[in-house]
Amino acid sequence: MKRIAFVFIFVILSAISVSNTASAQCSMCTINAEQGAANGNTQTKGINTGVLYLMAIPYLMIGALGVLWYLKYRKKSVRYE
Repeated sequence: MKRIAFVFIFVILSAISVSNTASAQCSMCTINAEQGAANGNTQTKGINTGVLYLMAIPYLMIGALGVLWYLKYRKKSVRYE
């Protein structure tokens, strides 16, 4: 058990010490998308679709896990009755 805790702490500390700061470019993407839409560029539709796709996947995964958990819990409660 101590070995697992040591490995876990080592991995966490290694990840923290190696991580680089992110240079977010959200404002640059926003400006490009706004200017592209004003000039009749269709790339903004692709950017919006990509953002919606990236936003939807975690919600779908959490929803699926919730349904599976509910079904598993429901089966257990029915067995004991």
